[in-house]
Amino acid sequence: MGPLSFGALAVAGGAVAAVSGFGIGSLLTPFLLLSFPAAEAVAIVAVPHAVATTVRFWRLRADVDRPTFRQFGIASAVGGLVGAGLQPVLGSGALTLVLAALLLAAGGSELLKRPVPLPTTPFWRLAGGTLSGVFGGLVGNQGGIRSAALLGFQLQTKALVATATASALLVDAARVPIYLWLRSDVLAATTTLWLAGTVGVVVGTFLGVPILGRIPPALYRQIVGFLLVTLGFTLAVASF
Repeated sequence: MGPLSFGALAVAGGAVAAVSGFGIGSLLTPFLLLSFPAAEAVAIVAVPHAVATTVRFWRLRADVDRPTFRQFGIASAVGGLVGAGLQPVLGSGALTLVLAALLLAAGGSELLKRPVPLPTTPFWRLAGGTLSGVFGGLVGNQGGIRSAALLGFQLQTKALVATATASALLVDAARVPIYLWLRSDVLAATTTLWLAGTVGVVVGTFLGVPILGRIPPALYRQIVGFLLVTLGFTLAVASF
């Protein structure tokens, strides 16, 4: 994949993430896997992902639901790092299939307009954040399951995306320096590629954030439900 086509795909990923809170890694990583080993593909995507997450957070920082972030968000970030650390030992196709089933169930409930609300108590926020983080880290796809769990807390549209973004920013702040250290040779050899991806996701973010505020809440949940179902189906196919 050349830099121009990767950059164009990154625009779509940035726009989707600006609306749903996830999508950059889910969209860009599979295409890089056609040309790079998994560890290298993840490192390349991590750079534009971190930049886009930072820009999105800055644009939506006033909308972060602070009680949810302090409990769910931080627990999700810590759980995600723990799960990522355990992934080489516990990761498997079966776990990916379970995550796919969870995403299909969460997305399907939104499409059928039968969401499953979660109590907005510290216990449920901490439990939901920890479990979604660990599971997402084990499978390697944290954004989708994070947004799926946050849907259960009935947050307003911008608050959901802003809180998911703030949580993702913690993960990026921890993992990007590691990739810069361990994969510096790969990043140096693919500078044009990840720079094109970075420009693309930033453009997509600036296109997507204004759209977010114009989407009616009911329609928004349908859109996120569709994206979760799509991601779940993709992961189910990948698990086989």
